[in-house]
Amino acid sequence: MSGHDGGMSGRDSVQIPDDRDFGAFRAECESERGWSLTYSKGGVGVWVQLLEPERALHKIKCRMECRDVPAETLYDVLHDIEYRKKWDTNVIETFDIGRLTANSDVGYYAWRCPKPLKNRDVVTLRSWLPMGSDYIIMNYSVKHPKYPPRKDMVRAVSIQTGYLIEGTGAKSCTITYLAQVDPKGSLPKWVVNKSSQFLAPKAMKKMYKACLKYPEWKQKHDPHFKPWLFPEQSRLPPLALSELSLQHADSLENIDESSLAESKEDRGEGSDEDSLT
Repeated sequence: MSGHDGGMSGRDSVQIPDDRDFGAFRAECESERGWSLTYSKGGVGVWVQLLEPERALHKIKCRMECRDVPAETLYDVLHDIEYRKKWDTNVIETFDIGRLTANSDVGYYAWRCPKPLKNRDVVTLRSWLPMGSDYIIMNYSVKHPKYPPRKDMVRAVSIQTGYLIEGTGAKSCTITYLAQVDPKGSLPKWVVNKSSQFLAPKAMKKMYKACLKYPEWKQKHDPHFKPWLFPEQSRLPPLALSELSLQHADSLENIDESSLAESKEDRGEGSDEDSLT
């Protein structure tokens, strides 16, 4: 694969990540070079790396210690698309499109952005790797002919996004979320600040609460159906790599939202029950 030095962002064709890609992702999750800590509270830390300040293009890394949550439960929660619809309040629509290999698929995800920004969506190739008590799930954007950009959404580009889950005990783990996303368009500075100071930590806390409730929920919802652990259970149609192409950010329409001010009803978000205390 080309571009191994630069991680996944150097690729020139759609490929399934290999061990070196997973290794590079893990190294970036654990690296401290070039990252500045912007938030640290209640077991959650957020770091940001500004790549192009004028375009608000940045990498964000969020780490959380999860007590009372085994690594394998967190791994299940991140995979379980039916459960995500229950706990992820930002999701507008999400579904799996097709299966590439036993540990990779293609999916669609649309999410709400802070008002007055337009909502975003992505089509991504996702792969996963269990490594004993540790797990990696990561994705990058691809193009699928049946799912072109929509009129009512801005198609964002995941250059590389993913999770590293590290088991720290029988019932505890640490999760690191690493995202390099081109949200398409010039975003106002407050969005970057808000995502690192408020939205990312809030999403982590929500995920943690979801993990605590998952075992009970799963008991009532197809408890043995876990195609991410048992690929033979997959109901997804097979997909050929040749049906996909790379989603380059520069081929999508850029929209300029940099002058938009934060809407009043969103500004008071810190007071809701999910606020970080």
